Amino acid sequence: MIDTQIRGDVDEGFGRVADVFRDNFTHRREVGAAVAVYLRGSKVVDLHGGLADSRSGRPWTADTPAVVFSCTKGIMAICAYLLVQQGRLDLDAPVTRYWPEFGQNGKAEIPVRWLLTHQSGLPALDEPFTREEVLAWDPVIRAIEAQAPLWQPGTAHSYHAITYGWLIGEVIRRITGEMPGAYFSRTLGEPLGLRTWIGLPAAERDAVAWMLAPLGDPGPADDPVAERGITMGGAFAFPADEDGLVSFNDPAIQAAQIPGAGAVSTAESMARLYAACVSEVDGARLLTPGSVDDAVTVRASGQQVYGHPDAGHRWGTGFLVHSAPRPMLGERSFGHDGAGGHLAFGDDTHQVGFGYVVNQMGGVDDERAELLCTAVRDCLAG
Repeated sequence: MIDTQIRGDVDEGFGRVADVFRDNFTHRREVGAAVAVYLRGSKVVDLHGGLADSRSGRPWTADTPAVVFSCTKGIMAICAYLLVQQGRLDLDAPVTRYWPEFGQNGKAEIPVRWLLTHQSGLPALDEPFTREEVLAWDPVIRAIEAQAPLWQPGTAHSYHAITYGWLIGEVIRRITGEMPGAYFSRTLGEPLGLRTWIGLPAAERDAVAWMLAPLGDPGPADDPVAERGITMGGAFAFPADEDGLVSFNDPAIQAAQIPGAGAVSTAESMARLYAACVSEVDGARLLTPGSVDDAVTVRASGQQVYGHPDAGHRWGTGFLVHSAPRPMLGERSFGHDGAGGHLAFGDDTHQVGFGYVVNQMGGVDDERAELLCTAVRDCLAG
């Protein structure tokens, strides 16, 4: 017990992380959150505090998961790299090798890698959807198959905020015969003992943190294409509706498989997953050094075709890598952030896995995760 609000454990030498975590509640309007750090396969930070549900006063516990939004993309990328290591997926082969119907309307030559680097030209779809259609999977797949790219694939990039999940998720489904959430649970979630799901089990519903709409100025408005992409053609408001209700609080959305944005996880599980990518956890390591080399190679950067001005984000294959607007530990850091402030990543130089999960979504000036990463760097430097 650290104090009456912040609970958990911190190893000697990592007290600075606890100090910053506490300061987030005192000075940065944190409501409920958790942070975890693994070093060389062992947990050195595991903290939580505040309220999981401010409506009822339910406290955040060690087992509280939250919707982690685009941190889901990193989970899917890890799954893709496992298939590469098994010889079942070639990232530079055309998508049509695995998903023949994808090749319609100018998409026949798109390689799998471009689905993961936001270069395929499919950040938004022309077809509008109902929420029920989005949650049903197949209607989105059929629309992707019929969609023409919005630019010449491979020549530019634009963040595929939600479509990313169906794009790589359907490739995974075609290879494995399993929905991507089921594949993740069988190969990673259950063996590693993770409280992480893409498709939340009904038994876990009451444990999930209640998300609160972003604070402050949301920043410059996206253009219509980016808006269509983030809302899946108007199927749901994102991140919150006019009344301030965060769409992904909906139990139906949490139970569905939206593998670009819908994972539900604890911070400890995200840290453990990435730790297993860069070091041995329980005697096994997930990603080879060659896979990490490939993952951290910058494939896209600079101004996007649609959306916000260039802030300096850099994209590897499936992952956000160490970037000016999202500094992690260094050039070997790879992972993903999530709308509102979540962050999870691994770094094989330091053999660190990091996870930070919140329920008070932040605005464009949110510095909570960055300050925690700085604290971890300071602790590692001694």
